[in-house]
Amino acid sequence: MQKRYILSLDQGTTSSRAVLFDSLTGQIAGMKSVPLRQIYPQPGWVEHDPSVIYDDQLEAMTGAIEEAAVSPEQIACIGITNQRETVVVWEKSTGKPVYNAIVWQCRRSSDICDNLKISGLVADIKRKTGLVIDAYFSGTKIKWILDNVEGAREKAEKGELLAGTIDSWLVWKLSGGQTHVTDYSNASRTMLYNIKELQWDEDMLRVLDIPECMLPKVVPSSGICAYTKYRTDGSKTDDSLDYKERVVKNILDAGIPVSGMAGDQHAALFGQACFKPGDAKNTYGTGCFILMNTGKTPVESKNNLLTTIAWGIDNEVEYALEGSVFNAGAAIQWLRDELGIIDSAQQSDMMAEQVEDTGGVYVVPAFTGLGAPYWDMYARGTIIGLTRGTNKMHIARATLEAIAYQSRDVLEAMRKDSSMELNMLKVDGGASVSEFLMQFQSDILNIPVLRPVIRETTALGAAYLAGLGVGIWKSREEIADSWNLDTIFRPSNNKEHFDTLYLKWKNAVERSMKWDL
Repeated sequence: MQKRYILSLDQGTTSSRAVLFDSLTGQIAGMKSVPLRQIYPQPGWVEHDPSVIYDDQLEAMTGAIEEAAVSPEQIACIGITNQRETVVVWEKSTGKPVYNAIVWQCRRSSDICDNLKISGLVADIKRKTGLVIDAYFSGTKIKWILDNVEGAREKAEKGELLAGTIDSWLVWKLSGGQTHVTDYSNASRTMLYNIKELQWDEDMLRVLDIPECMLPKVVPSSGICAYTKYRTDGSKTDDSLDYKERVVKNILDAGIPVSGMAGDQHAALFGQACFKPGDAKNTYGTGCFILMNTGKTPVESKNNLLTTIAWGIDNEVEYALEGSVFNAGAAIQWLRDELGIIDSAQQSDMMAEQVEDTGGVYVVPAFTGLGAPYWDMYARGTIIGLTRGTNKMHIARATLEAIAYQSRDVLEAMRKDSSMELNMLKVDGGASVSEFLMQFQSDILNIPVLRPVIRETTALGAAYLAGLGVGIWKSREEIADSWNLDTIFRPSNNKEHFDTLYLKWKNAVERSMKWDL
C-alpha cells in the first residue's frame, strides 16, 4: 500500500485543524477544523485547556482522514505547526498539565518583563534571542507558572515537570509520552534560546529561574523526531474503548513518523517556498505577519523588527526578520461590526471600487496601538482628511489601503535592515482574497504580488517539512517546483503617484501616535 498522504496538524489560537495532503497531486484530500474554546480568567489574561487542545486536534485528525477515506497505513508522515509562544507545563509521569496553557496574547507576565527592563537586560536579550522583552514570549509565562502554581517550582527542580510550546505538547501526547522535543523555530520564540549559539541560554534560564531539565530537546524542523503511539491513562482496557477512541487508537498505533515541525508563521514562509535570502511572505489575518528570509546569518534589526530562526534543516539554520501589523482583517471587521457600513468582508472590495480614490481620506487603524516598526502602544485609530464630500465608500477604500500601507512600513524596515531588495511578495491569509487589496499592495510596493493556489500555506509548509523529512521530496528545489501560482498582481506604471500617497500615509500615522498618553 503506497504511503502517499501527509497529515498536517495545524493547531492555532482559535481552532485546531488537520489537513491531509496527497503528495502525488499536491491537492488537499481531507480537512477538518474544530473551534477552540477561549478562557479569560481576568482582563488581559488568556488561557487554553491543554487537554482540550489535544482532544480537538485528535477530532480534527480523524475527521480529515475519514473525509479522505484513507487508512492510517497510507499516511507517510505527520507535520505539526502551531500557535507560537503559547506554553504548557505538565507532569512528566502522568502527562497531566499543572495549569492551563498560557496563550501568547496573555499579558499576565508584564510585571516580570518590566523587571527585566529595569535590570538593564534589553540589549542583552535582543542580542542573544533576537526578541524584544515582552509578555508575548514564552519564557516569562513559564516563570509565572512556577512562581504561582502551588508546588510547581519544587517539582520542576526535582525534574518532575516538563514545559514546552504547543508543538512539544502535541508530540509528547502523540508519541505516548515518549518524546519531548521542539524545533528551532519554536525554540527561537521562547526568549530562552540563544539563536546564535543554538542552545538554551544559561543566563536567561538563571534570570528567570527556570530549570533546564524542564525544556525540550531542540531538533531540526524537518526529519523524524517521534512516532505515534496510543496511550491511555490506565483506566480503560482496549475492549472498553468507545468507537472514537478505537479510531484514534487505530491511527496512532500505526506508528506514523512525526517528521516536520515549525511555528505557524515559519511554516507559512516554508509553504510559500521562500527559500532564498530576500524572499518574503505576508499573511493577512486579523493582523499581518510579514517574514523575510535572510539566509544563514542573523540580521540584527535597527528598525524595531524581530530576528528569528526561520527553520533548521540538515544541521543548518536559516534566519528571518519578522514584523507584525496589529490590525489588518480586524479593520475590515470594524467596518462591518462597529461602523455597519458593510455587511460582509467581500462588500468592502465592491465599495472601494465605486470611487476613484479615497478623496484624500486616510484611516490609521491603530485600535490597539501600532506594531512594527513604530511600536507605539499609545497610538489610537485615526480618520483624517475628511471633507463634506466624504462618504462610506471613501472610508471603506481608505481602510483597505491602510492594510497595504502598514505592510509597506514593515517591508521598508526589512529592506533597510537586510540591505536586500524585495523583488516580489507572496501572500496568503483571509484578506488575500481581496482583489482590490492585492492590486493596491502591488502598486504601493511597486513589485509583483503572488497569490498561490493553495491558501492553506501554514498547513502546507508543515506538510512540505514533514515530506522532506521522510524523502517524499528530495530537495527544496523540488518543493519550489510544486508550488502553484494562482494570481500575480503587477504594479501599475505610476510609481511616483503611489510614493506620494505613501508619504501622506506617513503623515497620517504621525498624527495618530502618542494619542492616549
